[in-house]
Amino acid sequence: MSTSRLENFPVSFFSMIMGMAGLTIAWEKAHQVLGLSAQPAHILILITCAIFVVLLLIYSSKILRYRRAVSTELHNPVKLNFFPAVSISLLLISIALLPVAPGMAEPLWLAGMGLHLLITLYVMRVWIHHEHFEIHHINPAWFIPVVGNVLVPIAGTHLGYYEISWFFFSIGMIFWIVLFTIIFYRVLFHQPMPAKLLPTLFILIAPPAVGFLSYTALTGELDAFGRVLYFVALFLTILLITQIGYFAKLKFFLSWWAYSFPLAAITIATLRMFELTGKQGFYYMGWGFLALISTVVLFLLFKTARAIGSHNICVPEG
Repeated sequence: MSTSRLENFPVSFFSMIMGMAGLTIAWEKAHQVLGLSAQPAHILILITCAIFVVLLLIYSSKILRYRRAVSTELHNPVKLNFFPAVSISLLLISIALLPVAPGMAEPLWLAGMGLHLLITLYVMRVWIHHEHFEIHHINPAWFIPVVGNVLVPIAGTHLGYYEISWFFFSIGMIFWIVLFTIIFYRVLFHQPMPAKLLPTLFILIAPPAVGFLSYTALTGELDAFGRVLYFVALFLTILLITQIGYFAKLKFFLSWWAYSFPLAAITIATLRMFELTGKQGFYYMGWGFLALISTVVLFLLFKTARAIGSHNICVPEG
């Protein structure tokens, strides 16, 4: 990678790992619930881990050589919220490894959990003591630090860390409600978001979908609150999919990876609903969502590879 491209390598690249790991977990759930082969999930976890290592090495090189560029990202009201994607990637990989390599999953979960707590504290300190944020700076990417907290119980409960899992779940759910309110206010009453950030609207799906998965992992059952979380996520998915023609007209940006993890989350949540209720409607929706997220990730990989090849990524912003 050339010097200039390394300097402009964005931390938002780690959202790619969120999508890949989400797809991996979706296929693992499909293996458990739908009886599909485990082979796709095994292949996907290897690919996901390999891409994560490559991205981590590249961004570490950027930290060593271009600290000012990293500092600029840390102080950017949009890019700041993609730093938690690193710790979320560790958490998601630990969830994906749990069925096949629990011995590897636990240290990765502990590392991801600890790192995410530190990043969440840093991000919230910046939010509280900022001097330059305005209402138009907020967008659904601000959910990323929150989503990471809600992810912790999915593997944490299986590993026996119940109180820690409740701690993170509580943080994530309360601040999801706060941010959801602010973002809707911004969308309804202020200037439209830039086209580059419109794909982040899909991130609205992730907190309730992941919250549903964590809540059912913590309680071990499906109750009224669990249903509310799932059906809010399902409604938001339907709302955004019905506007697919609008999103399809957008120019490709790295932010398109925001489509992937939320769609993976609603896929896994739907398969979990079928597992808990046995209702055939969730069975067929699970198949549909699995096909959708698999297609979306393949398309995103193709678009990303083409953008890298044509030098449309890792360039100075105009």
